[in-house]
Amino acid sequence: MSVAKVIEISARSDSSIEDAVERGIEKAAETVANIQNAWIKETRAEVTDGKVSGYRVLLKITFILSG
Repeated sequence: MSVAKVIEISARSDSSIEDAVERGIEKAAETVANIQNAWIKETRAEVTDGKVSGYRVLLKITFILSG
């Protein structure tokens, strides 16, 4: 039997939603082991002067505590 935990993080990128997701997972992996998947709960586009200036995602990350 394994036990999993879910954490929620926010990540941002100037270039794309995909980049924001990758940055968030990479940063989480620096301190969290055994990441199994990530669910994109929310996406946002930041707008400045009528143009998209950045992307933000809210992720739920699942990782295994024991196996």
